[in-house]
Amino acid sequence: MNDNDMLAVACQGGRMLVFLSADGSRRLGELPLPPEPHEVLFDADRRLLYCTVTYRSGFYEHHGERATELVVVDPDHRVVVETIDLAPECAPHGLALDAARGLLYVSVEAGPAGEGAVLTVDLAAGKVVERTAVGAPGPHWFALTPDGAKGYTTNKEAPFLTVVEPAAGTGRPARTGRTVAVPGSEGIAMSRDGRYAVVATPKLDPTGPLAAPPALAVVDVRSDQVVRTLPLAAPAVPVHRTAGGLVLAGEVHLAAPAADGGPVPAAGRLRVFGAAGGGHAAAGELEELGEVVVGQVPLTVHSSPDGRLGYVSNIASDTVTVVDLERLRVVREVALGRDAGPHGLAYVPAIG
Repeated sequence: MNDNDMLAVACQGGRMLVFLSADGSRRLGELPLPPEPHEVLFDADRRLLYCTVTYRSGFYEHHGERATELVVVDPDHRVVVETIDLAPECAPHGLALDAARGLLYVSVEAGPAGEGAVLTVDLAAGKVVERTAVGAPGPHWFALTPDGAKGYTTNKEAPFLTVVEPAAGTGRPARTGRTVAVPGSEGIAMSRDGRYAVVATPKLDPTGPLAAPPALAVVDVRSDQVVRTLPLAAPAVPVHRTAGGLVLAGEVHLAAPAADGGPVPAAGRLRVFGAAGGGHAAAGELEELGEVVVGQVPLTVHSSPDGRLGYVSNIASDTVTVVDLERLRVVREVALGRDAGPHGLAYVPAIG
């Protein structure tokens, strides 16, 4: 880790990107963005950040006007270099990058352009070159195999993941239609070798009963089948795989209901899974290594390129928790300000 490495935090409520030092000890600056930024991804080859702007206000299922922008940011100068308007597509959420082909994948909700879909954006041209419908109204996250040949959308309340085989750059048509049965889904992460994906199930519902016991579903990418489930203590939203092979899941915990009957967020948990004794785990070898208490309602989990530090954005407590993943302890809790609403995270290594 370099002292000049940065963490970019998309603040949904604060309508900005906040830049922190990689250890969380310093706030380096802010960049105003359209309301409301959600997910953010770093493109190391182009040294750019891509940020989806999803709603003008609110959140999934309880929002105002849906937004249409994909914002491109130069993190070194902290300026917006391009805004790609995806209209008539709306409510872009998840992001995945095929750096070798110069393609960015963006999930969008159902709207004027049709049912929910994954868009393929040609980064050199700055435009959408393919739309792959996924058979669900609310595709949220999208995970891609390392070779860019296959991906999965998590479709929130729909009882399946959608299998997507992108076409751009391959010379064949896009293929989809296959699904993987799950009882609703949230975050997803792909293993480093592309052999399995790990998905948080079911969809988080803070006001009613869950569709199934909370768990991580392990999907074999070759067979498109769930081959194992890892039980959780509470529903998870974000899932992340570190460079060292750990699988991190952010559990959302709720306290007793308030007097008005609404849910009250409690401290979340970062659950850590991996191979006993370290190293990369195959799908059948994942086991729980421990947990760390984090802020309220974790929405995104990320890690440093060396796999030593984990980062958790906690939207209800307006904080980012920095975690030592070797010792499984909190290094720092970074307060971002009232109603900042931290959501997406991206690690930006220093130049050179």
